[in-house]
Amino acid sequence: MPNQGQTRAQQLLGDTAPELVRLTDDVLFGQVWADQGLSRRDRSLVTVAALVTLYRPEQLDSHLRLALANGLSKEELVAALTHLAFYAGWPSAMSAMNRLKAITEE
Repeated sequence: MPNQGQTRAQQLLGDTAPELVRLTDDVLFGQVWADQGLSRRDRSLVTVAALVTLYRPEQLDSHLRLALANGLSKEELVAALTHLAFYAGWPSAMSAMNRLKAITEE
């Protein structure tokens, strides 16, 4: 059972890569995601689009969940993934859509 007081990065890599965890927690989520230039909702949409385009399925599930928590609806994510099929490639969009389906049916 993961320690409830740990970040996701600490849970996944805390013992293996503590400096990468520190950068993830302090810089990426502590500074970049906290910047007021974009809302967390918009950052989630951009991040999901980048992960789909680059085909990064290991990171996609957690960011789809975060996107939902940050206010994107399932319908908005379906529309975004459908749109990305034409720019990121059909297989990438289909894989992402299957991940979204599994997450929203949990």
